[in-house]
Amino acid sequence: MEGNKDYTAEQVLAVAGLKVGQMAGRPEFDAARDRLLASGSFENVSYKFAPDEEKKSYIATFQVVETPTAYPVRVEDLGVPAKDVEEFLRQKDPLFNMVRLPATRPVLDRYTKLVQQYLDSKGSKEKVRAEVTADAPEQFAIVFHPSKPLPAVARVTFEGNKVLTQTVLQDTIWQSAVGLPFTEKAMRALLDTGIRPLYEARGRIRVAFPKVQTEGVSDVEGIKVHVTVDEGEVYSLGKVGFDGPVPVDGAALLKTGDFKPGDIANFDKVTEGVDKVRLAVRRAGYLNVKVTTQRHVDDEKKTVDLALHVEPGALYAMGKVTYVGLDLTSEAEMNRMWGLKPGKPFNPEYPDAFLKRVHDEGVFDHLGETKAETKIDEKDQTVDVTLRFKAADPKTQPAGRGGGRRVG
Repeated sequence: MEGNKDYTAEQVLAVAGLKVGQMAGRPEFDAARDRLLASGSFENVSYKFAPDEEKKSYIATFQVVETPTAYPVRVEDLGVPAKDVEEFLRQKDPLFNMVRLPATRPVLDRYTKLVQQYLDSKGSKEKVRAEVTADAPEQFAIVFHPSKPLPAVARVTFEGNKVLTQTVLQDTIWQSAVGLPFTEKAMRALLDTGIRPLYEARGRIRVAFPKVQTEGVSDVEGIKVHVTVDEGEVYSLGKVGFDGPVPVDGAALLKTGDFKPGDIANFDKVTEGVDKVRLAVRRAGYLNVKVTTQRHVDDEKKTVDLALHVEPGALYAMGKVTYVGLDLTSEAEMNRMWGLKPGKPFNPEYPDAFLKRVHDEGVFDHLGETKAETKIDEKDQTVDVTLRFKAADPKTQPAGRGGGRRVG
C-alpha cells in the first residue's frame, strides 16, 4: 500500500477485498480499485503488480490518494450513547474512525443510512441528518443529529450570579446566542467563549455552569435557556515564569509583560502581558515567535501560577535597505540616519519607526507620503527593506535642511 496516511494498510485492504494466496488477475484488481473508490475515502486509486523473485506469484501494490476534505465526527442528541454508534459504524465499515471522515455527499449519505439503521434496531423513532458544521474559524466537524429542526434560542437567563448583573451577562451573550439552534454543547461553548472571560478578568477562574436548562416560551418562537452560574472564589496571580529557555533576557521580558503577582488573577491583563512578551521577542528578530501559557492552580492557596512557553522560531537578520524617490544626496543622509545594520537581528517595527522619525525631525521640507515595504528571504532568513518617499506637491522638489537634500 502506498500513499495512505490516515488509514492503515489493513483497513484499506479490508475494503479492497484482496487476500494473499488468492487467484487474481486484472478483473479482480479492477474490482478492488472500484470498491476503494466507491468508499468515498480516496480521491484516486491505481495499482500495479509484478512477479516476485521466484516468479511463482505476484506482488501487488495499490497507490491511493486520500480524500483531502475530511473532518472529525460527532453524534449529538440522538438519544443513544455516541460510543455505541461509533462501535456499530466501525463494525460496518473498516475505514470508519471518529477523527477523519470524508465530507463528500455520498459518504455522508452512506453513514447517515448506517446510523439510521442502528437507531431503528433500538426502536428509536428519531430520523438522522448529517451535516458539516463550523466549531470555530477553520475548524469543522461532521455532526449526526436529529433531522427535525433544532429549537432556536429566544432568550437566555442566569441565576446564581452576584459579581456580574443579569444585564451584563445577557448583553454579552445575546448577539451570539439568540437565534442559535439549541444544543447544550453549542450553548456551553458560547458560555466558555463569552461569559467565562468576564469572570476570569475578575479572578474567578473556577467559574462553572452546572446547569443549562430549557423551557418553551409563548410570546415568541423558540425556547428560553436558563443557565445556573457558580461564580467561584477570587484567585490571585502567583508565580510567573518561563518553562524553558528564552532567546532574550527573561527578566526583561517578564518586566515587559507587566505581570503583577499577588494581584487578582485578571486574565485579560495576563493575555495583554503575554502579547507584550511575544512582541518583545519579535522585535529581537524572531518574526514567527509563538508564546503560550500553562496555568497551575492551587485551590488551597487560591493562587494561579503561570508558565510561559516561548517557541522563538528562526532568527531573521537585516538585509539591505533601498530608497525610492530620493536623490543621491538625500540617500546619503538616510543611510547616515538608518541604524539597523546588515546582519543585525531584524526588528519589524524599526522601518515604520524610522519614517516617523524622519517626519518628526523635519529632515525634508514638504514631505508627503512615505511607506516601508519588507521582503523576507526564508532561505537566508534575511529581510530587505524598501523605503518610498514622495513629496507633498509633485510639481515641486522642496529642499531639505541645509538646502542640498530633496525628495525626488
